[in-house]
Amino acid sequence: QVQLVESGGGQVQAGGSLTLSCAASGSIFSIDAMGWYRQAPGKQRELVAVITSGGSTNFGDFVKARFTISRDNAKNTMYLQMSSLNPEDTGVYYCNADVQDGFGLGYANYWGQGTQVTVSS
Repeated sequence: QVQLVESGGGQVQAGGSLTLSCAASGSIFSIDAMGWYRQAPGKQRELVAVITSGGSTNFGDFVKARFTISRDNAKNTMYLQMSSLNPEDTGVYYCNADVQDGFGLGYANYWGQGTQVTVSS
């Protein structure tokens, strides 16, 4: 079994910064793509950023160069550095990963429990 645990959420003033972390643990052979998604109250979950095992990245249109996604493959950990936050960035941020289990068989997709980010004006 694989677990994804997010950390680093919290409350920040508009214009501030936060860094989220997502640590994967359990029976892991390798991890392909990892990503951050967010869900605001009453809205659908949306892509924030994704990073492949090779380091290629893609971002949601709303990011506009404010966020940086990175990963440490040796630690099975992914990060999201967020700056110039605004109240519209408020929501629960979820970690997602495509993980090949410890037996080296097929990939499965996993979600973390989420971490709350609140940006006040």
